[in-house]
Amino acid sequence: MTSDDMHYFGVLLEQIRDQNKAVLEAVSDMQRNVAELPAMKQDIAELKQDMKIVKAAITDVSHQVQDHERRLTDLEAA
Repeated sequence: MTSDDMHYFGVLLEQIRDQNKAVLEAVSDMQRNVAELPAMKQDIAELKQDMKIVKAAITDVSHQVQDHERRLTDLEAA
């Protein structure tokens, strides 16, 4: 094997090492992101439950306002 061949293989191996390093960094970032998913899923479930409660409260208030408006109209008509 000539020194040019050795140099070529050295450069090639360095490129492969750099590519592997980039892939490992990307996989590491993905693992961190995936690790956060269960907590995010729990947060979303809690937010959905909270929004159901808020929706029920708004619906109740809306019904009360409509009832008050009807009662005021009845009083004004009397």
